[in-house]
Amino acid sequence: MMDEQEARQFAGEWVRAWNAHDLQQILAHYAQDVQFSSPFIVKLLGEPSGTIFGKDDLRVYFKKGLDAYPELQFELINVLVGVDSVTLYYRSVRGMLAAEVMFFDESGKVARATAHYSA
Repeated sequence: MMDEQEARQFAGEWVRAWNAHDLQQILAHYAQDVQFSSPFIVKLLGEPSGTIFGKDDLRVYFKKGLDAYPELQFELINVLVGVDSVTLYYRSVRGMLAAEVMFFDESGKVARATAHYSA
C-alpha cells in the first residue's frame, strides 16, 4: 500500500513527465501488461470499448495524444490514496477536469488505470 507521501511523489513525477511530453518517462510508470480505459481512447484510436491492453498499445495511444494536443499541460489539484490505488485529480487538456484512478502491481507500476473527464 502506498502512503500519502509516496502517492504525492508518484503524482509529481507523473505530471512532470507529461508536462515535459517525455513519452519514455510517462511509460516508465506503467506495467507491461497494463489495462487502460479512457474516453479519449474512443476519440483518438476509434476503439469503441475505450480500453486498451499492454504497454505497446499504450505507447501508441499516448503518442497520439501528445501529437493531437501539443499544448497539453497537466495541473495537479489533489492526490487521493486507496488500498492498492491512487486517484490523481488534475486539470487536463483544454482546462478539462480529470480524475485518473490507478491500480498498482507488486512492483509499483500502474497495472490498471481508468480516466474520467468533465468539461
